[in-house]
Parts: sequence; structure tokens; C-alpha cells
Amino acid sequence: MRKISREEVIKNVFQALIDMSEKLPTDIYDKIKENIDKEDDERSKNIMKMIIKNADIASNKHIPLCQDTGIVVIFLEVGYDLHFDYDLYSAINEGVSKAYTEGYLRKSIVADPFKRNNTNDNTPAIIHTKLVPGSKLKMDIMMKGAGSENMSKLKMLKPLEGKDGVLDFVLEVVKEAGGKACPPLFIGIGIGGDFELAPLLAKHALLSTLDETAFEREIKNKVNELDIGPLGFGGKNTCLSVKIETHPCHIASLPVAVNLQCHSYRHRKVEL
Repeated sequence: MRKISREEVIKNVFQALIDMSEKLPTDIYDKIKENIDKEDDERSKNIMKMIIKNADIASNKHIPLCQDTGIVVIFLEVGYDLHFDYDLYSAINEGVSKAYTEGYLRKSIVADPFKRNNTNDNTPAIIHTKLVPGSKLKMDIMMKGAGSENMSKLKMLKPLEGKDGVLDFVLEVVKEAGGKACPPLFIGIGIGGDFELAPLLAKHALLSTLDETAFEREIKNKVNELDIGPLGFGGKNTCLSVKIETHPCHIASLPVAVNLQCHSYRHRKVEL
């Protein structure tokens, strides 16, 4: 049995959150930058340039990319051969608390949905756990802002609606979101499973590489025809990437969830 110390978990969660609050992943940065010249309208092109300038300033000055430093979402993969003599979730949340207090990141989590009293350290994180072979602990960590999260949706389609139904629903979600989700967007789509699994698939899909299948590319192209554009000012860059995850489902249902992610796409992978 292999052990990973509590201190190591805390340190790695802390450092990942500090780093990702300040710096976009390279593939996201490059994707935004390479799409600037696709814009014909000078205003939309300038917005894309400002997004890159903002990312450069945040990285160079070690300040957050966005004032909404999000809710922390973590997808854990825990190897069967690991042993913890402490509460792993508590250690993760201590790393979150340390990052948001010592890093002076905005604390956005309320303890009660109705009383709205702030927890004052951005805990608890939302943690999804999967047991896997081996002796490694893997963490896919996201800082998910509320603007894009609030515009995400789930729909239980009829099986006969098929791919056309999925496409129509994605377009409906993006049109309703307009500029409120801070495009250009990265769109995660979960198809299958059941009522609660489809949204989880959609969020996890956002952690995939930006390579696209034919159907993902078709959806992206249709979304970009909506002319919502960067920050909703019109243009060709409403969406920069679409990722789909699927799961077996019941013969009588076709659950589809759409999770929108703004251009401030903060995520990191940690492996211990």
C-alpha cells in the first residue's frame, strides 16, 4: 500500500489553485489567440485581443484572470493501492481554504443557499471520486465561474430526437445565454446516463483535449453561425471548442446536458 501525506495533498491543491487563477492553460491561450484573425469586425477582434492582453497581465503580475475566482470542482481518481490515514476530502478543502485566504482570491461560496452566509474561505469544494487501478492520486481541478455555470442546462430528450435534437438544444442554450456566459465559449456536452449523470458528463467533458470529432465540429460551426461573438458583441467566435462525453442510457430516454465555460477557462491536472 502506498501513502501520500496530508501535507502533500494540501500543498498541491494550494499551488494548483494559485497558478490557475493567474494563468490560462497553454492550449486555451493558444486557441483564443489563433482565432483573433477570424473576426472581420474590428470591435470583436479588439475584444479577443483584450482577452489575450488580460491573460498576459494576470500572468505577469500574478493577479487573478477574473474577479470571479469560482467554485472549486475536482474530479478525483484514487488508486486502489493507496492508503490514507486521514480524511482526504478535509485535506483537499484545507488546500482550497489556504489558496483563497493566503492568495487573496475572492471567496464566493455561501454555506446556505437561502441565508447566503459566506463560508469565508471558498470551501467546500465539489469533489467527484472514482476508484481506479494503481497507486496514484489524480486530480482534475477547475475554478468554475457563476456566469457560465448559471446558463448551463439539462433536457430529457426523446430518443427519436437523436443528434438533431442534441444540436437544437445546444443552440437553444447558447442563444439564451447570449453574452451573459462571457463568450467565446468552451462547451461541454453530456449525452446519456440519467437525470443526474448527464450534467456530470458535460462538466467532465470540459477537461478533455481540444481535438474534435466530426459531430463536435458540426455543433461548434452551427453555434458560431449565431453571430453572438466575443462577449456578445457579434462575430465569428461564439465558441472555440465543443467536447462531448456519452454514457449508456435507458431505451426510453436521451438525457442531454450542456455545461458552458467562459473564455477564462481555468483548470489544472495534478498527479501524485
